[in-house]
Amino acid sequence: MNSVADSNIGPNSRVNLHFSLNLENGEVVDSTKNSGPAALRIGDGKLLPGFEACLIGLRAGDCRSFRLEPEKAFGTVNTNNISFIERARFPDTMQLEPGLMVSFAAVGGELPGIVVSLHGEQIRVDFNHPLAGRVIIFELEILAVYEGLLSLYEEEKVHDEQIQGNKIGAE
Repeated sequence: MNSVADSNIGPNSRVNLHFSLNLENGEVVDSTKNSGPAALRIGDGKLLPGFEACLIGLRAGDCRSFRLEPEKAFGTVNTNNISFIERARFPDTMQLEPGLMVSFAAVGGELPGIVVSLHGEQIRVDFNHPLAGRVIIFELEILAVYEGLLSLYEEEKVHDEQIQGNKIGAE
């Protein structure tokens, strides 16, 4: 399935793009610039709605930068997601310090938390997303837009073309 250069991104579009998530101070949180383009389908639920909304209406070749307030990005800080946990629940050998990310067993998998502070035998842990409460600068370059849903075969072919494109056009 070929890219349609004059097609706007809409529901069910497949999109190949480069993106960068930056904090207001310029710190890069995530980027595809050194790892190859990302591929996604609009409406599949894998991209946060605030980020997906930025893509709607764009075309192959478009480069944009969007400022996303916390509510449109990773959410605001929920104080109910900050808890005190007994020191005894951590391994004795674990060196606890503010900023340390710790994974906790949870129903359906793991729940990451960040140690905020130490209060004797009580450890304050933040279970909010690490980027909650932060303004995100979402920079993107649309490489290709494919209309509608692709079959598994077509998705594999697009993926193979991306890999070949990375080898030929690597920066």
